[in-house]
Amino acid sequence: MSPTMDQMREAQRALETPLFSGLPGDIEVSFEFFPPKNEKMGETLWRSVETLAPLGPRFASVTYGAGGSTRERTHQQVVRIQNEANIPAAAHLTCVEATRDQVDEVARHYWDEGIRHIVALRGDAPDGQGTYRPHPDGYANAVELIAGLKRVADFEISVAAYPEVHPDSPDRQADLDNLKAKFDAGATRAITQFFFDPECFFDFRDRAAAAGIEGEIVPGIMPVLSFAAVQRMSGLCGTAIPDWMEGLFDGLDDRPEARQLVSATIAAELCRRLYAGGVRQFHFYTLNRAELSYAICHMLGLRPKVAA
Repeated sequence: MSPTMDQMREAQRALETPLFSGLPGDIEVSFEFFPPKNEKMGETLWRSVETLAPLGPRFASVTYGAGGSTRERTHQQVVRIQNEANIPAAAHLTCVEATRDQVDEVARHYWDEGIRHIVALRGDAPDGQGTYRPHPDGYANAVELIAGLKRVADFEISVAAYPEVHPDSPDRQADLDNLKAKFDAGATRAITQFFFDPECFFDFRDRAAAAGIEGEIVPGIMPVLSFAAVQRMSGLCGTAIPDWMEGLFDGLDDRPEARQLVSATIAAELCRRLYAGGVRQFHFYTLNRAELSYAICHMLGLRPKVAA
């Protein structure tokens, strides 16, 4: 995909100083949260939702534990976000350890509660079970799940995409074929796994377009709250960590404020380079902490659209 003149001018502007000056705030954002395990974590989650709500997100999603292990907590938070924070809410739903009837029942329940958006995922094997195995009476994969959800109701459906290839995919082409199958089954958009190299996303976007994928592909942004945690997650999902990143976080384990400044700087620069390449939609994996995502959005020119 060749850059347009506007993108070329924007790329030049991105190289000028200051990097974030004059941005018009013409981005759209969405946020991901996970269901809290206790009351204190619930308070932290809700403060984060209230902090980010004024930015006018397109939606906020809530994750779902393997085998429905967080089903009730996910449901409570999804409904509360939609009804009390006035943010369109999306519920994660997976195929793991559930029959088709069970998954369909959960989906119908969401629809009856006014939830119109599902993040449809195959899901990973529960801890200690090794390789993913579909339930004998369940949906085998995300493609089947999407088709099943569309039979239940006309949901808006977001799916996962992997710029650096899903760990279970044999190769890049198979991974792209699977993503195209998700769109063909009825997906609305794809949200990528987190990554740290903008060229990784641009290359993936170009390969997806060449494969005939026309749906929206949104970069997933993971601000680093803990470098050790990101190392663990990257190992599980196949995300490459740049050599320079460890040095930037070295010595900050006991300095959380400084670590947040470094993290915001890295993630904001990544987003700024994506913006220079024409990206206008971003999805933030908040880890239930609002400060970093809010700061990055602010640097990208986004300002509150409604009163806090």
